[in-house]
Amino acid sequence: MANRLEHETSPYLLQHANNPVDWFPWGAEALEVARDQQKPIFLSIGYSACHWCHVMEHESFESQEIADYLNANFVCIKVDREERPDLDQIYMNAVQLLTGHGGWPMSVFLTPELKPFFGGTYWPPTASRGMPGFDQVLRAVVDAWTNRREMALQQSQILTERLQSIGAGTTETAEIAPGRVDMAVKQMEQSFDERNGGFGQAPKFPHTMNVDLLLRHYVETQNDHSLKMVLTTLNKMAMGGIYDHLGGGFARYSVDAKWLVPHFEKMLYDNALLVSNYVDAFRLTKFPRYAQVVRETCDYILRDMTDELGGFHSTEDADSEGEEGKFYVWTPHEIHKLLGDETVAQRFCAVYDVTESGNFEGQSILNLKQPLAQFAELLQTSEDELAEEMANARQVLFNARCDRIRPGKDDKILTSWNGLMIEAFAKAGAALDEPRYLEAAKKAARFVLEKMTDSNGRLLHTYRHGQAKLPAYLDDYSYLASGMFALYEATFEATWLEECERLTQVAIEHFYDQDGGGFFYTADDHEALIARNKDFYDNSIPSGNGMAALVLAKLGKLVGNTEYLRLAEATVAAGADVLEKHPIAAGQLLIAYDFLQSSTEQVVLAAEQDDPSLPQLICQLQTQYRPRTLLAVHIGQSQPSPLLQPLLAEKTPLNGEATVYACENFHCQAPVSATSYLAQ
Repeated sequence: MANRLEHETSPYLLQHANNPVDWFPWGAEALEVARDQQKPIFLSIGYSACHWCHVMEHESFESQEIADYLNANFVCIKVDREERPDLDQIYMNAVQLLTGHGGWPMSVFLTPELKPFFGGTYWPPTASRGMPGFDQVLRAVVDAWTNRREMALQQSQILTERLQSIGAGTTETAEIAPGRVDMAVKQMEQSFDERNGGFGQAPKFPHTMNVDLLLRHYVETQNDHSLKMVLTTLNKMAMGGIYDHLGGGFARYSVDAKWLVPHFEKMLYDNALLVSNYVDAFRLTKFPRYAQVVRETCDYILRDMTDELGGFHSTEDADSEGEEGKFYVWTPHEIHKLLGDETVAQRFCAVYDVTESGNFEGQSILNLKQPLAQFAELLQTSEDELAEEMANARQVLFNARCDRIRPGKDDKILTSWNGLMIEAFAKAGAALDEPRYLEAAKKAARFVLEKMTDSNGRLLHTYRHGQAKLPAYLDDYSYLASGMFALYEATFEATWLEECERLTQVAIEHFYDQDGGGFFYTADDHEALIARNKDFYDNSIPSGNGMAALVLAKLGKLVGNTEYLRLAEATVAAGADVLEKHPIAAGQLLIAYDFLQSSTEQVVLAAEQDDPSLPQLICQLQTQYRPRTLLAVHIGQSQPSPLLQPLLAEKTPLNGEATVYACENFHCQAPVSATSYLAQ
């Protein structure tokens, strides 16, 4: 029999709908039962692409014996962390305080008042591998609740007060000492892997916000090592097994330091953030390989992760047919059989590291041990010929892989992650002059604005199969606003800038802390939880405050709104302690701070409607990497949006020729022809 999760929309919750555990979704019914029966709550948080979540489900939540014990002694609540990141933040902090580490599946025991008193992550069903068994943990928790409840309640109160303190943030100082960006860069240098790229050792994650910061730092300082850290990291990731060489797109992280063996799940947000990194690096360096990675990744999202209505799906699992990575690995026999031509097959295996012994559990993950140019030299052929041969071979293997059983997909659509992908497609479309990507960004933006917005103009967080629900969080507003700003920069259609400002205004009204500065993660009319958080630290995604501050700073400087700049500065100041003590952990906030502190050029391109050079001029502007330049276009005698009226007023083409007006530090230079400006 199905439990109460059968009526949910989350694929993760639906995966547990037939467990013998009497799961409740988070909501009034479960909380009321816990209070009425004075039972502790067992709160289990995970997500659909989480490998160890699947393992714990199979081992423990499908066990009738464990389920019977849980049902008799606890109110069991299952939560999808991607649907309820507010709950995940609070109780992950609790687990980290209790154990010194965190992760998923997350297992937390709460009082009926929702205060945590014990927790952890994965436990095997019985003691093994040096870990206590889940059965032992459950008995110990029941014993504590039955025989030492007062101690458990005291522990929960202490933990809750600590969580409230963490959530509010510390404000020991509002002063940010000069050189925070330089300090963060030095910290990155200390952890940078000179051989393999990336930061730290295994497991190795894409630190996309830090890559963004390093690119900006290079442009500002011409520090060659900052650029080297970026290029080495992007090159090695694109060569490694973390990148899908057949279908495009990146896996979540690498379990080793060389980017070889990925944790095979693919997340929408990673791919969005990495596309943005590779677009910026391409704009700066013009390396064709970066454009290729952008195209292949965007095409992967369009092909496999885009809903027919335009929104982007969330994740693909690591597992298929119950095995991690089975969809992605190869043997030499398969390669030779599919390619037919013995010479081509041998070359492919040599280039992509496919061997009899394998590099992953007896099979091979495709990866490049060295750049294609070096292989061409070894094989005594031209790089162009080898590239064409390998591209044809990859297409054959991709077609064959399409007949395999795909990993499971979480097809819910999240506003926040869609905002990141909208921004990535907008940037890719502009930088590569690719209309398909711009249209994908627009279609997704329209979808979210039409299908994931309530009658009051407030965003909803999640959508699946025709149902949008759950009040949106700060990430939803700040990421989507940033995506709208990027769409404006890519198309110069003022409607996207107007939507950016509208979303920003809603965020200010409902999330901004007028007393302490900065933005809360949840709105002022959100469900009351035991803590209300402000996030300044980046995780795998940018901090909501860092993104909100950057959007405010860009908007404020583009449209001349000093109130937006004041709020941006106050938001950064609210995270001053973080920037003082751990700048490397708050890259997005540091980017916002750096943008606020730096000189920003506002560039207006004015041209006649029928100017035949206009598309090419816009393309030239958009293919440059200029992170401290804000662009606007004024065409003919068109009436600009009221938002842009102060910036565009009286800026017209001179002598019928496309003209650039550039302003910086509150003064404007004399207008020059667009061709002269671009030649500088």
